[in-house]
Parts: sequence; structure tokens; C-alpha cells
Amino acid sequence: MSWGTELWDQFDNLEKHTQWGIDILEKYIKFVKERTEIELSYAKQLRNLSKKYQPKKNSKEEEEYRYTACKAFLSTLNEMNDYAGQHEVISENMTSQITVELARYVQELKQERKSHFHEGRKAQQHIETCWKQLESSKRRFERDCKEADRAQQYFEKMDADINVTKADVEKARQQAQLRHQMAEDSKADYSSILQKFNHEQHDYYHTHIPNIFQKIQEMEERRIGRIGESVKTYAELDRQVIPIIGKCLDGIVKAAESIDPKNDSQLVIEAYKSGFEPPGDIEFEDFTQPMKRTVSDNSLSNSRGDGKSELKFGGKSKGKLWPFIKKNKGATPEDFSNLPPEQRRKKLQQKVDELNKDIQKEMDQRDAITKMKDVYLKNPQMGDPASLDHKLAEVGQNIEKLRLEAQKFEAWLAEVEGRLPARSDQARRQSGMYDLQNPPAVNNCAQDRESSPDGSYTEEQSQEGEVKVLATDFDDEFDDEEPLPAIGTCKALYTFEGQNEGTISVVEGETLYVIEEDKGDGWTRIRRNEDEEGYVPTSYVEVYLDKNAKGAKTYI
Repeated sequence: MSWGTELWDQFDNLEKHTQWGIDILEKYIKFVKERTEIELSYAKQLRNLSKKYQPKKNSKEEEEYRYTACKAFLSTLNEMNDYAGQHEVISENMTSQITVELARYVQELKQERKSHFHEGRKAQQHIETCWKQLESSKRRFERDCKEADRAQQYFEKMDADINVTKADVEKARQQAQLRHQMAEDSKADYSSILQKFNHEQHDYYHTHIPNIFQKIQEMEERRIGRIGESVKTYAELDRQVIPIIGKCLDGIVKAAESIDPKNDSQLVIEAYKSGFEPPGDIEFEDFTQPMKRTVSDNSLSNSRGDGKSELKFGGKSKGKLWPFIKKNKGATPEDFSNLPPEQRRKKLQQKVDELNKDIQKEMDQRDAITKMKDVYLKNPQMGDPASLDHKLAEVGQNIEKLRLEAQKFEAWLAEVEGRLPARSDQARRQSGMYDLQNPPAVNNCAQDRESSPDGSYTEEQSQEGEVKVLATDFDDEFDDEEPLPAIGTCKALYTFEGQNEGTISVVEGETLYVIEEDKGDGWTRIRRNEDEEGYVPTSYVEVYLDKNAKGAKTYI
């Protein structure tokens, strides 16, 4: 099967077919190029997606990734980043091994095709030139033969005419012989050219054209084979990244299997545990005995109202700050006193660990400088030992500052650890007399009574769904309010140090005036004198309301 023998007369069609083959190859190159662009775009989108959901540094999101479920999600994001990288590899390999190579091959193919068809056209022009020469010699031979016949007829006519002179007859005879000679010469020339043409034509159709068409056929078959190789490479480049993509997916599965619900639940306990004990039982209030109260509930509410809005839950209506909520006046206290005991202990421990690490770094630096100084002492040409004294002194000062700082935080830590209630202390749990010397304890006790949904402690930690109070100035509202009348007295059962704004310190056994009873928040408002009043935990006092009030005393 050869194009040279089978398609010897299809030069134009072969030219069109080979051009179509090059167009097909260029179309395939364009297809692969667009595929690489898609792979790059897909990889870029995957990377952007992974980056979008990565936790922000030094943010609350970063703390959330302690949980195994969040760690699994983070692992998934990292694996997707690697997954995107494999699509970039596909794009790069397809570009270098297919697109670039085929583009170079197409240029070579076009040049080779041009050369073959140029050679074919040259052969065509040569055979056409030989054909024209043959036609010309043929026409000349035909013309000379006709001229010879006419000259012979003219001679015979002159020879038969008795009126023609002998000289005219001889002239006609010589002209006839000349014409016959010219015809014989034309015949010989025509015969020679015909033989030459037949030889050229035989070579053209049996040698030149078959060779040229054979080269074109081989060129076309190479093109087809190259497309096949490229398609195979196209699949292999995809197949090469499958194991790595499989590892990425295995990593995601492994991350999913590492999720531990129990561990996450324990982390929630560690994150939000306050360290307080639950309050004790509420004592029975005997309402069978008449009690005096100078001001009824309605009058108490009216006396406090005076057109001012009461504190509301779940909204942003204007109201005074709760006395057990620490006002946000800027940065977090250095000793983390705004946190519950357990959370405060964790923060202090973390701070101590950080300071110890910093101390160790400074000590390592001091050791390195000391060694360098020893080297300078032994080899003065390397440097001046005295030049390091200032640096050593500076490092020593830094170490001393860090140690003092660490001692300060360790003292706070020891104080907190000494105040954390023991789980087995039934008496403290029943009486509700857990240590409230630390301001955060007061805050959290009150919040336990309020049962805030997420157990948050300060305004800074408040989340959606907990008690929301508009941060108005508590002191200003106290100044604006008129003094409330006393509705009874109370006796301090335990000593309480009121360190938060709005609270008041009391000593065990001290008697004070009650100006506002517990409204369900676990706090009672009392007054010592005209200038000293504030809130104390209701469980810390024994309240005696006026005889007009219902009930003699209450424990909350």
C-alpha cells in the first residue's frame, strides 16, 4: 500500500489532506493548552479556597483549632493545598511535554510538507515542459509533411505541363526534394523528442512521483503516530499524580478518623471551667409569720423607676451595668483578675511558661556571648573581649527583669491555686461559701445564677445569645439616682471584699441597711452610711426586711 502507486494522480487532494492533518494537530495542541489553563485556574481557586478558610494568626479562630474536629478541617485545607499543587504539576507537564513539543513539531512538519510538495511541483513543471516540447515537434513535423506533399504535387503538375520550361520544372523538383528533406528532419526530431518524453514520463510516474508521495505518506504517518503518543502522554501525566492525590485524600480520611468527640468535650471543660463550686441549697422561707415591710414591691419598683428603664435581657436597651460585670476600661489586667479562677490559673501558667522560655533564650544568649568572649581572650586578633561586656550586662539585666516578672506571675499563680475549692469540700458547697476574695469569683458566681448560655465571664467574652447590657457609665447612673429608702437590715455572715465597681466590702458580723433586695441575680444592694453603698452576694448576708414586708429573712 503506497500513495505513490495508488494515488499517483491525486497530487492536489494529497496536498489538501496533509494540510487538514496539520490543522487537526494544531487543534489538539489548542485543546491541551486550554486544559492546562483550566488546571492552573482550578489549582488557583483551590489554593484561594484553602487560604480563605485558614485560621487567622493571633485570632480567636486560631484557638478554636485545638479541637480535633477543627484540626481535621485544618488538615483538609492543607491537603487541598497539596491537591491543588498536583493540578499545577499536570499543567506544567502538559505544557512542557505536549504543547511545547507539538508546537515545535508542527513547525518542522510544515517545513517538511512544503519541501515535498515543492519537489512534486518541480517534477510536474518538468514533465509539462517535456510535453510542450513534444507537442511543438509534433506540430512542426506535421507542418513539414504537409509542405512536402504540396511541393511534390506542384512538381508533378509542372512536370506534366508542356508549356512550362525545363528550368521551372527543375526548380519545382528541387523545392519538392527540399521539403521532403525538411519533413524527414522533423520526423527524426519528433521521434527523438517523443522517446525522451516517454522516458521522462515513465520516470515521473514510476520514480519521481512515487518517491515524493512515499515521503509525504511517511510524513503523514509520523504525524498520526505523534498524535497517538501525545494522547498517551496526556493520560500518563494525569496518571502520574494519582498516587499523590490519593495520599492527599488518604490524609483527609486520616484527619477525619482522628476526630475525637470525647477529647473535644474535655477541651470545652478546660476552656470554660470557672473553678467555682455550685451554690448550696436554698433555705426554707416561712411565710406563716407576719413580717413588716415599709415599702411594698410595687412601691419599691416605682421608687427605683422614676422613668428609668429597667435592665433587660437579650436586648440593647439602655440600663446600668450589672455590678458583677467588670467594666471594660481598656486592656486586660496584668494578673488576669477579670477571669474566673480556673481560667485565670491557666492564663497565669501560660504566662509563666512563656517567661521561662524567654529566660532560657536569654541565658543561652549569655552563654554564647561568654564563649565568644573566651575566644577573644585566647585570640585577641579575632576581636576585643571588652566590646562584649556591654552586651553581657544588657543580657544580664534582661534575665533579671524576666525573673522578677516570672516571680510575680508565679506568686499570682500560687495564690490562685491556693484558692481553688476542693471537690470534696461538702461544707463549702452546701453553704455556698466558696472563696470570693478574688473579684472574678464574684463575677462568675453571679453568672452561674444568671445561667448565661455559654458561661462567659466578662463583657469582652460575651457571645451572641448571652445577656447583653448596654455599657453605660455605672457611676454616673448612681450619681443621677436619688437615695433609695432602707427596706430592712442585714447581717454579714462572711467577710466579702468588694473589689469590682458597684460592690461594697463587708466584715463578718457587720450590720447594714438593705435598700434593694435580691431581684433574682444573686445580689443584694446595701448601705453602710450616706456615702457607702453597693452590692454584696445575697448568700453572704442574712436579710431582715421591715415588718411590713413578707417573710422574716432569706438565704439565696
